[in-house]
Amino acid sequence: MTDRNTQSQPALPRRQFLSRAGMGMGTLALAGLMRDEGLAGDASTHFSGTARHVIHVFLNGGMSQVDTFDPKPELQRRGGQMLPFDNLQTERRTGVALPSPFKFQQHGESGIPVSDLFPHLSKCVDEMAVIRSIHAELPNHEMSLMLLNSGDQRLVRPSFGSWLTWGMGSANENLPGFVALCPGGLPVGGAGNWRSAFLPGVYQGTHVDTAKTDLARLIDDVRNDRLNDDQQRRQFALLRKLNAHHLAQRPDETAIEARIQSFEMAYRMQSEATDAFDISQEPEHILKLYGEGPQNRQLLMARRLVERGVRFVQTWHGGGQPWDSHANIEGEHRKVANQCDRGLAALIIDLKQRGLLDQTLILCSGEFGRTPSVEMGTNGSGASQGRDHNHWGYSLWMAGGGIKGGTIYGATDEFGFKAVENPVSVHDLHATMLHLLGFDHKRLTYRFAGRDFRLTDVHGEVVREIIA
Repeated sequence: MTDRNTQSQPALPRRQFLSRAGMGMGTLALAGLMRDEGLAGDASTHFSGTARHVIHVFLNGGMSQVDTFDPKPELQRRGGQMLPFDNLQTERRTGVALPSPFKFQQHGESGIPVSDLFPHLSKCVDEMAVIRSIHAELPNHEMSLMLLNSGDQRLVRPSFGSWLTWGMGSANENLPGFVALCPGGLPVGGAGNWRSAFLPGVYQGTHVDTAKTDLARLIDDVRNDRLNDDQQRRQFALLRKLNAHHLAQRPDETAIEARIQSFEMAYRMQSEATDAFDISQEPEHILKLYGEGPQNRQLLMARRLVERGVRFVQTWHGGGQPWDSHANIEGEHRKVANQCDRGLAALIIDLKQRGLLDQTLILCSGEFGRTPSVEMGTNGSGASQGRDHNHWGYSLWMAGGGIKGGTIYGATDEFGFKAVENPVSVHDLHATMLHLLGFDHKRLTYRFAGRDFRLTDVHGEVVREIIA
């Protein structure tokens, strides 16, 4: 791949140079170099994209499309009946049709229907593009999470956030370019969801447990409680010297470089990270707009992070898989939707009033959807009022960053089981997001083990119909 910015010297391409200079002892010179050459915050993109940042709201566990953004009148009419075709393969056995217990209503000038699960978010539909025909490959949490995050459900590949921060660079040297916010533990798959894989380790996501309310403890080990500032500076200078000597003897050890960079980033983060996560600095009307609870608080944190130049922020609903409603779709979905509805609407409203929505791409999704039929016990009995995993066709929405608001794209069948009109693969989604960020997904490549890798592998088409 040829970068827009290339060096006149017969050295590395610009992006490779910065990926090396951005680690280890090169960090001290990097800030000055980027300022002198006008590169700080100026991405090496292939063309002028509309988006500069991404906020991915991950409703991990699997949001039900037929209970949120894809109403199915035929499903309501057929409640309690077997669907008139052989059920598609899902993780567990399924039975009769389960009508949605939620009421749908059209909203905004666009008239996009949204269920009463999202009374606040529904007021923002004219800023949103709802894709009803997204599909994954397997009805399995771990594999579908990896597919949506890294473009491959089985092999170790870099996550979207790692690709983006490697491709665009950092706009703030004192904060990580990629932050993963998750209250109350880790999602299924753990840190593998924000891994950098074969990209340099500095591009891995930084996890923050947003259930913590003590700012001093929000980011583990970022502060040293035993040393004052002067002692820390002296200790860090010694550590830098020892690491430089260690690296000089092992110049090709990228793991050492990544470790050095993590120390340097942690040192620089001590003041700025505390400020970025301190939502108490916000005026009362903004705090009221977002509402209470860890999910809403972290959406406000996400806005504060992109405002300070963080490229990719992923907000997970919680540890494990909170949206995995196998037993009681009405009670379980009502609970989790209520925890984030106000904050989702506030995020769109707040970014727009600050002039940041046009440059911030919001993606809200689960790793798959849910079946329109009831879930059965493993022996074929004991039907629940929940829904099983469904990767054949589900919904997600996007806003900002060049998205055409008030848009519905694609469709599932009359029951909401499978994408039948304009199906969109995860690779298509990634290609579209990269396009909005100024990248040709076929050209954003990284050479590893003798092969040029890309996020979309050999797949992916840009969905131009949802682009403004």
